[in-house]
Amino acid sequence: MSHRNRSEIHSVLSRWYGSRLGVFLESVCIGILTGFVIVFFRVSLEKADVFRAYLFDRLKQGSLVLFAIWVPVILAVGVLLGWMSKKRPMIKGSGIPQIKGALLRKMRLEWLPELPMKIVAGVLAIGFGLSLGREGPSVQIGAYVGKGVLTAARRPALERKYLITSGAAAGLAAAFNAPLAGVLFVLEELHRSFSPLLLACAMGASISGDLVASHFFGLKPLFDFHTIDPLAMERFPYIILLGALCALAGELFKRALYGAQDLYTLSRIPAIFRPAVALLISIPFGLYLFDVTGGGHNLIEDVAHNQFALGLLLTLLVGKLVFSAVSYGSGAAGGIFLPLLACGALTGEIFGRVLELVGLGSHSEGLNFMIIGMAAFFTGVVRAPVTGAVLILEMSGNFNHFAGLVAGCMAAFVVGDLIKSRGVYEVLLERQLMSNPSLYRPTPGRKVLLEIPVCAGSGLSDRLIKNVCWPKGCLVVGIQRGDIELIPNGSSELHQGDIVLALSGEDCAADSKEYLLELGAERK
Repeated sequence: MSHRNRSEIHSVLSRWYGSRLGVFLESVCIGILTGFVIVFFRVSLEKADVFRAYLFDRLKQGSLVLFAIWVPVILAVGVLLGWMSKKRPMIKGSGIPQIKGALLRKMRLEWLPELPMKIVAGVLAIGFGLSLGREGPSVQIGAYVGKGVLTAARRPALERKYLITSGAAAGLAAAFNAPLAGVLFVLEELHRSFSPLLLACAMGASISGDLVASHFFGLKPLFDFHTIDPLAMERFPYIILLGALCALAGELFKRALYGAQDLYTLSRIPAIFRPAVALLISIPFGLYLFDVTGGGHNLIEDVAHNQFALGLLLTLLVGKLVFSAVSYGSGAAGGIFLPLLACGALTGEIFGRVLELVGLGSHSEGLNFMIIGMAAFFTGVVRAPVTGAVLILEMSGNFNHFAGLVAGCMAAFVVGDLIKSRGVYEVLLERQLMSNPSLYRPTPGRKVLLEIPVCAGSGLSDRLIKNVCWPKGCLVVGIQRGDIELIPNGSSELHQGDIVLALSGEDCAADSKEYLLELGAERK
């Protein structure tokens, strides 16, 4: 190794090891900034929801003049949304697949102008009635805030993963008043592995973002449910059955999303006009099934507090699933968290109602099945059972049903494994990369630091560094073993629980990271 290379490696490591406290403090600041941005986003969406409810009340009264004005407005907004998505493909849809792609170094985030464009596009798409949620955009908005701090403060590229992850965690925490779920989501879904520093940064940002949002919206849970009595142990077989059904329904939800994307492509409707088509379809839904429009927060609370006929519940479930697919497939900015939670709530309520009709359940258990259905449906779609259970726990504000949530989520996860179901964001990322292969433009000559965890029984565990087939252009420069940092050589042995630090060129970092993560993962 040349003297120049040794100096470069020493400079990279010295800067990295000396800046970790600063990275944590930056993450807290990012959480605070993200909290304020998400508060603005949430307030804008709430105002838009109120306006849309008022508008459709007027339209139901038969105001032809208002209808004649509304249709051109809808078309204009749809074309604007299509133009924004075509101009900046990174703001399309949920935003979570894009963050996964950015962390895998397969996509590049450009916080300006994409941050303000994502906010405007999200408010227009959701506010004008598409069945999309605010959580995906909130995660992406937080990630953009992290990238903005990284760029504006001229922080080293080594901090990129931590600041983007911190912003994403704070975004979800502020969107749902769920700080723990924000941490778990970025670790379980975006990374699938983590270091102590990444965990600390995500926690600091998530808590600070939630505190900012709570200052404006209060500390109360997102959903206003009644006191929830825990289900008896003899009801757990029904919980497991509900989890299995939610896994199957969740797979149907995902296939509807992919099918809608394919249908738009096959229809040869230009991408710029697709959101306009979805917004036109929102008009009959708004007139006859208003609860199907928008994210689904009001629908969930209505089902919890009111007694709907079984036929209406089935109609709402089918309508919400179909319209969510139509909305997301159009490419408009908006997520699927709230729509899928609404579908899960409806599935759980229908399940409880059927048990009641056949004499196997009681009306008082309906709310439990509804809440468990939300968590299990989330698990079936996202394939993140821990996040699903904790997210619904925080959103409902009651610990009495935690055992039931875990049982339902694990049943959905196991059944999803049996049917070989893949996480929705993983598939959506692959689809977006296929349709936009030029979303990432690496900087030639720039070096990046990869962190690779070593799991039990993996291709790295109990191996000497010199006996591992490392990717071309990748150099192992450090091993983190607990609180100890080791400078490796070819005879250094890797152990379970180690974190390998590898230096790679940015132009080959994506392929190197994907290969090494697979090599270091636990073998099935």
